Amino acid sequence: MPEPARVPRSAGVAGLAFAALFVASLVLLRTHPEPSATAQEIARFYRDHEAGDLVLVGLYLVPFSGIAFLWFIAAIRGRVGEQEDRLFATVFLGSGLLFVAMLFAAAAAAAAPVAASRFQDAPPPGAGEVGLARSLAHTLLYVYAVRAAAVFIIVTSTIGRRTGTIPRWLVALGYAGALVLLLSISFLQAIVLIFPAWVVAISVLILTATADGRPPPSAVAQLDHA
Repeated sequence: MPEPARVPRSAGVAGLAFAALFVASLVLLRTHPEPSATAQEIARFYRDHEAGDLVLVGLYLVPFSGIAFLWFIAAIRGRVGEQEDRLFATVFLGSGLLFVAMLFAAAAAAAAPVAASRFQDAPPPGAGEVGLARSLAHTLLYVYAVRAAAVFIIVTSTIGRRTGTIPRWLVALGYAGALVLLLSISFLQAIVLIFPAWVVAISVLILTATADGRPPPSAVAQLDHA
């Protein structure tokens, strides 16, 4: 049997990797013409290989961010272990997968004009096409993905409160942040940073507990039944 502490440490590392890659990809994917840009400025932007390269780097970082988050999900489930509730486990897994799917779709929409111009020899898009791609990406991220993230935070916080793996102050902050994400009706871009910040807090908690040599409660339960 592997050492119980290895599972929570992998969760912490994966969570930190997700947060770093997620924020970096968002920053790079925001490289686009201003909404008030003229047709000439838009064409100049898409002929600028440096600007296009930044968008493409952001696009290719997103899959690695999603992979890190999937590993974070798997490691968290391993941390909970036999104490996992099937109802909450289903919502936990489903919301996490939905978040990743919406994140991938949003990134694809945001980078579509650059990818078409660079790889399919398409002419520079017009203002309407750029606006449509931007609006679609924002809708997928700020309407759908953030709500899936909110559900993920709520379920994880609830599981952590029931099993004692997350302190009450962090549970309360998780609920508060999730409510902001869930009830927000604007495209305020900074709001999405609540999710990676929460993941970082959970990851640091896990890594700190591992460094102190404290096994997760699920491991203790498994040892007691051995």
